[in-house]
Amino acid sequence: MSGRHLALGVLTLLALVGLVLGLTVALLDPTTGDLVALTIFLMISGVVTIALAVAGERFALPRRVGSIRGRMVLVSVFVSVIALANVGFVALLMFLSTHDLALLSGLLAFSLGLSVFVALAWSQSTARSMREVVGAARSINAGNLDTRVPVESLDEVGELATAFNAMVQRLQASFGHERELEKSRKELMGAVSHDLRTPLASVRAMIESINDGVVTDEETVQRYLRTIQSEVENLSQLIDDLFELSRIDAGVLELHMESSSLQDLISDTLESMAVQAASRRLSLEGTVDQQLSPVVMDSHRVQRVLYNLLQNSIRHTPPDGTIRIRALDAGDEVEVQVIDTGEGIQPQDLPRVFERTYRPDRSRSRNSGGAGLGLSIAKGIVEAHGGHIWVGSEPGKGSVFSFTLPKIPVG
Repeated sequence: MSGRHLALGVLTLLALVGLVLGLTVALLDPTTGDLVALTIFLMISGVVTIALAVAGERFALPRRVGSIRGRMVLVSVFVSVIALANVGFVALLMFLSTHDLALLSGLLAFSLGLSVFVALAWSQSTARSMREVVGAARSINAGNLDTRVPVESLDEVGELATAFNAMVQRLQASFGHERELEKSRKELMGAVSHDLRTPLASVRAMIESINDGVVTDEETVQRYLRTIQSEVENLSQLIDDLFELSRIDAGVLELHMESSSLQDLISDTLESMAVQAASRRLSLEGTVDQQLSPVVMDSHRVQRVLYNLLQNSIRHTPPDGTIRIRALDAGDEVEVQVIDTGEGIQPQDLPRVFERTYRPDRSRSRNSGGAGLGLSIAKGIVEAHGGHIWVGSEPGKGSVFSFTLPKIPVG
């Protein structure tokens, strides 16, 4: 029992003594001796009762009883015995006859039995609710996360059941998220294994052809070497993507924030991608709102986002198409759009385009050099800046990939 509870017990004792003495004087007109004796008894009885309560709490007497119903019976018996002792002493003090005292004691014993019965009856629902919580806990321990405890009251037991159900719901969501992560990890490993194995097998075959003298003419050898160099660059890009994705997943992606011009960043990106676009007969364009002020961002990372989005559009836009980057002022944010006239995305694929390794046509993506990680990395970088990214598309008419950056830097 805490000091606060002890102080509350002492104040309660003093208040009750004052109340009893006041009623006794008003109703019975006792003698001074009887009044003093009654006061002494009430104080002694109160102190003993408080001491027993303190001792019971200190030695954890209620917790030694193995059930809630047993505890309630113990409390009922304890309170009834205290009441019997108090009433019996007062009866003697007030000069009741032995016959009357015996009758009073019998009535108190009768009340004690009834109080025990009431304690047992009323504790049944509480004990049942606690058994349901224990049963639910064992069921969850066995792996059944659909288990819930019925909430049948608004007391502490009901609060326990509500908190238990909320905990199970969060646990179920956590396990579901963990399963999704595990599934995603397996898909990633499978996709990466495919993207590593295929070019490595090709590089190995070409190197063996050169070393074994199967290919001897200079033109073929040079073509093989150029192909090997291209595959090595693709493998290097894949490794960089995996490293970047691992930092995003671990939450340790470091951003070097500085005020940068989106107009310059978009211009540099278009210039870097011009040769790749020209090889597929694609036109690149870029527009930036004139009133758009510099944005605080990690320009290197944001350019990586633009590269990934542009490369995705280039892979999926037929020859003679157009890809345009547009930057708009969107109030507290800056919105950047990558608009293409490509093949578009099917509605069922839209919710999954930013999932790592998700490629509706894996063989074509492999042939075009896509590792399936670019859009996922773009999403991670944008969200690390405090922005968000999304896509809108209509099959056969093209896609619009959009992302926002806050004008005020995160943190």
